[in-house]
Amino acid sequence: MIDDLDRIMAVMASSFDPAWGEAWNRRQVEDALAFGNCHYFLISVEGKAVVEPEAAAGFSLSRTGYEEEELLLLAVAPEYRRLGLGRSILDALKLAAAGRGAKRLLLEMRKGNPAQSLYSGFGFYQIGERKEYYRTPAGNRIDALTFACDIV
Repeated sequence: MIDDLDRIMAVMASSFDPAWGEAWNRRQVEDALAFGNCHYFLISVEGKAVVEPEAAAGFSLSRTGYEEEELLLLAVAPEYRRLGLGRSILDALKLAAAGRGAKRLLLEMRKGNPAQSLYSGFGFYQIGERKEYYRTPAGNRIDALTFACDIV
């Protein structure tokens, strides 16, 4: 039987280009979820929450803080992209975060990440930039961009 962590890791393995070093390993995900303030959401190909025994088409991992929810990871398997699943994951995250008392969503990504168009279309706006914040596995330095989205 496949469990939710297996589903997350399967999507992660297919979704993140190793050249950027953005994927988390299983231990990192387990450790994040061990804290009571981290949450995940799994989406099916049909755009609904995953139910046993189906595989996930995408997921999000977030962390709740005081009146904020930080999106740590969002991924949709390549074969299911451009079907609106990323937007559906963000809709679910916004609703769940509001239920946990968040007034805004936060995220950080590398400059040039193609997912920026998804986030901008959802209402995220840039609030900061960290010069040469990330280091790729090849040793290159890349700026990080920080974004916020108000929850109304």
